[in-house]
Amino acid sequence: MGAGIAGIACARRLHDAGLRVRVHERGRRIGGRMAVKTEYVGPVSSLSVGHAVDIGAPYFTVREALFAHVVAAWQHAGLAQPWTDRFSVYDEKGLRPGEAGPQRWSTVPGSGGVRGLVENLAQGLRIDTAHLVGSVTVENGITTVDGEPAAAVVLAMPDPQAERLLPAGIASALGVDGSDQHPVLSMWASWGGRWWPEFDAVFVNASDVIAWIADSGRSHADGVPVLVVHSTAPFARERLTDPGTGIEPMLTELGRLFGTDRPPPPEWARIHRWSFAAPVRTHLEPFALHDDALIGVCGDAWGPRSRVEQAWMSGNGLAEQLLKHLG
Repeated sequence: MGAGIAGIACARRLHDAGLRVRVHERGRRIGGRMAVKTEYVGPVSSLSVGHAVDIGAPYFTVREALFAHVVAAWQHAGLAQPWTDRFSVYDEKGLRPGEAGPQRWSTVPGSGGVRGLVENLAQGLRIDTAHLVGSVTVENGITTVDGEPAAAVVLAMPDPQAERLLPAGIASALGVDGSDQHPVLSMWASWGGRWWPEFDAVFVNASDVIAWIADSGRSHADGVPVLVVHSTAPFARERLTDPGTGIEPMLTELGRLFGTDRPPPPEWARIHRWSFAAPVRTHLEPFALHDDALIGVCGDAWGPRSRVEQAWMSGNGLAEQLLKHLG
């Protein structure tokens, strides 16, 4: 259950090994937090091409050889491309270039954004979208999903969601942590032209409102004047019931960060609430599997650091472990 990159990576490996796999996804589209909104920026005509705005995970890095093979396939298919190894920083000294870091990857224009990468992995899989699962149970040694028997069950989702679906004893045995997660408000807005300094993206360390800013036109190399802005967790937590109230203060804070009391009004601005944007604590293990019930959990919270690559590694690793039982 869960058609983000962890769930799809797990399903992909099991499917390729010859097992029958069915993926339940509560949302209308797959991708999870690798989410995309397609926007038409500037004059719209029949020839206009939508710009894919990554409103969740804005990029990914590559450290592990297994994931590198997947990324190489995306690059060969014309879906992914290197973006930058240097993000700017905003702190008490103001906006300044950051030091070189790991290579960040993004997607190419027309690829569908980061969700297109998940869709590529999902080709040929049976996926039921807009499907809300009520419970996972174990009765008389049989694991069921909403009463339907299953040889094995994978929950690829944040811990609080997994905890609600699992029997208490199973959740405890797996080490599922139902504690609070960091929320984020993701705002994206378009202007007639760039009014901000030149950067790829900015880690903001001196704001109570904004934690991250990305130039979407630079990440996709199409030059579209769109910014994607992620709030701090405390700012988001105060507005989870009405995320729209975050737009104006986030726009005002953008102006402050870039040295103007009156930033030009955007042509449009939108916002999305991520109630479970990132785990407060991550697990040391890459996944967890209950060997008797064959119920597993995986995702970006399983591993040393929450990131796209870790989510893929978690799902793929859980699949490898399940194959020892099912293969």
